[in-house]
Amino acid sequence: MGMIDVGEKQESQRIAIAQALVFTDSNVIDIIKDGNSPKGNIFEAAKISATIGVKKTFELIPYCHLIPIDGIKVDFAVEQNFIKILVTVNSVWKTGVEMEALTGASIAALTIYDMLKPMNKLLSIESIKILKKQGGMKDFYEKNSTRKNLKAVVIVVSDTRTIDQDESGKIIVNTLSKKGFEIYEYKVLPDELKIIQEELIIYCDESNVDIIITTGGTGIGPRDVTPEATKKIIEKELNGIVENLRGYGQQRTPLSMLSRSVAGIRGKTIIINLPGSSNAVSQSLGALFPGIMHAFKMIEGQGH
Repeated sequence: MGMIDVGEKQESQRIAIAQALVFTDSNVIDIIKDGNSPKGNIFEAAKISATIGVKKTFELIPYCHLIPIDGIKVDFAVEQNFIKILVTVNSVWKTGVEMEALTGASIAALTIYDMLKPMNKLLSIESIKILKKQGGMKDFYEKNSTRKNLKAVVIVVSDTRTIDQDESGKIIVNTLSKKGFEIYEYKVLPDELKIIQEELIIYCDESNVDIIITTGGTGIGPRDVTPEATKKIIEKELNGIVENLRGYGQQRTPLSMLSRSVAGIRGKTIIINLPGSSNAVSQSLGALFPGIMHAFKMIEGQGH
C-alpha cells in the first residue's frame, strides 16, 4: 500500500470543515477574550498556524497528495470553558481536503495550547473531527441518481474484430454494468456507414434504449465512418461531451486530438462514439462518468 493513484480521477470542487476544541478554565477564558496571554494574541497566532498546517499537510502525512488549495478560512468561538476552532478548506482537485482541514485545526489547537500553558496546566485538546465535507464524484452520483434499469447498447465497429477478440467493448460493458445499467445488446458491426446508421435508428426508435456507446471507427482512416453515421441520425448534438473526452484524453496522450468522436441525442436515446483502443476507451469512460448521469434526468424533463 501507499499513496493512492488519482491520475484517472476528474477534478471537482471539494470543501471540508474541521473542528478542534481546546478546554481550559473560565478564568483563562475571561483573560483571552480580549486577545491577552503571556505570549500575545492567541487567535492571530492560531490563524496563521492553521494556514501553515493546511498548506503543509502533504509534508506531514506521508500518503496525502500535494494539492492546490483555493481557500482557507479559520474561525473561533469562545465558550465558558473551551475555545472552538473551525477550519474550512476548499479546492478544485481530484481528491478531498479532509486531512488538510483536520491538520489545520490540529495545528491551531496546538498553537493555542502552547500559548496558554503558562496560564493553565490542565489544558486539553478534544473532539478533533470533520463537521462537513462536500464535493467529489460520490456526491454527484448521489445527487444525480436516476431511475433504475437504464438500458444500454454497446456497439463495436470493426471490419476485423469479433466478439471473442474484442477488448474495448467488454470494458464498456463491464463499466456500465457496475454503474447499474442493463446491457440490452453488445455486438460487432462492420465499418459500413449504412449498416451503422440503420442499427442506431433501430435501437433508438424501436428498442428505446437509454444510451448507445460505440467504440471504433472514429479516426481519420479511409474506413472510419462511425461519426458520419452518427451525425446523420441524431437530432441534437452534445458537443460538450466529446470536447470533455478529447480534453481529458489529450492530457494523457497526444493522439486524442485525432479522434473525431460525436455525441448526440435521438428521441430519448444518448449516442456516444468512443475510440477503438482499449486504453482510450478506459480514459474516455473516466471522463464520461459521472457527468453523463445527469443527462437522463434532463431528457425526462427534470431540468437542472
